[in-house]
Amino acid sequence: MEWYDFAVYGFFSVTIARLFFPTGSELMSLLLTVGTFGVGFIMRPVGAIVLGSYSDRAGRKAGLMITIMLMALGTALIGLAPTYATAGIFAPIMIVIARLIQGFSAGGEIGGSTALLVEYAPPEKKGFYGAWQQASQGAALLLGSLVGALLTACLSSEQLASWGWRVPFILGLVIAPIGFWIRRNIEESPSFLAQGTRTATPLADTVRNHSKSVFLGLAITVAWTVCTYCFLVYMPTYAVRQLHLPQSSSLFANCIGLVAVIVLAPLFGAWSDRVGKRLPLLIATSLMTVLTYPLFVWITSFPSFESLVTVQLIFGALTAMYTGPAPTLLSELFPTSVRSTGLSLAYNFAVTVFGGFAPFISTGLIAWTGSSLAPTFYVISANVVSLIAVATLVTKSTRPRFAS
Repeated sequence: MEWYDFAVYGFFSVTIARLFFPTGSELMSLLLTVGTFGVGFIMRPVGAIVLGSYSDRAGRKAGLMITIMLMALGTALIGLAPTYATAGIFAPIMIVIARLIQGFSAGGEIGGSTALLVEYAPPEKKGFYGAWQQASQGAALLLGSLVGALLTACLSSEQLASWGWRVPFILGLVIAPIGFWIRRNIEESPSFLAQGTRTATPLADTVRNHSKSVFLGLAITVAWTVCTYCFLVYMPTYAVRQLHLPQSSSLFANCIGLVAVIVLAPLFGAWSDRVGKRLPLLIATSLMTVLTYPLFVWITSFPSFESLVTVQLIFGALTAMYTGPAPTLLSELFPTSVRSTGLSLAYNFAVTVFGGFAPFISTGLIAWTGSSLAPTFYVISANVVSLIAVATLVTKSTRPRFAS
């Protein structure tokens, strides 16, 4: 529910561009819109520092209740914001403020929720439990994509621009109280309660004693975040602008890729409990490094709904192979006392620098080079960085269960 609120903005970037950033240039309007999508990520490290350390001091439950309330506030501002035609410059300013609030909230979400999942898991099922972090994110993106596909298929372009684009955000407000109720009634992590004396300075402890783990976790997250935002968030926009496919078709194809992530991430997480966390990540990054360019050559040469679905399925499966085991691997880089802080810092700094602006970078690369294949070089570079990081990592969680 939290990630649905955060991601749905990306699915309606083309419509929001026309309503809130009218510049006379379609490209410039889209760049401003996806740039505003990235602005939300500027606050992610701030949220990671504030809310991540708060979760290590006050508990995972306390931190997660704050994040969902803040996310609902940001969603309300977007869903109820007047357009540029009505409010002038105040309209895009309101959108930017809303994205900053959402970014701050999301900065504390990943650390607290992943820590909660892994700390509840039996020792032999940590990969499986942790994989539901990515599966739930995929479910959130799927819900947003389905809502977008249904709206674009059922409404005229005039209805969509007039009021239809607000529906996904209003839906986010409706489901927010459900998420708050769930988090209020969940019990605190057993590992957090069992640690006894809690550190009063989790941020300082993380920087002083675990900075190497933070940088390693950041490098591991690069492929995770770039592939997620390029293949599962930006792809519908790419399909409309570069492949000239209908928006409804592009969103439905995206739904199929997201289903692959939801189904396969827990399976790959369970597999990593048997073979170690590193092997699936090495396979996934190697295959994405090799396959990204030729698959994009194929889809741009033969653009169709069928080819788009095929590519989305392949990348969805490879993303699931990587991101299923990745949350548990990251969590085990840090002890319980600073797990939320360490996770939040590693993940959110990587997302801010490499993932959040992936749609903006991809759009800019296409405009700069004139080639619709330009985004592939960004994706390949991200996978090479993470491939090197994973190859150098040796921890208890990377070894197969049957190894000594």
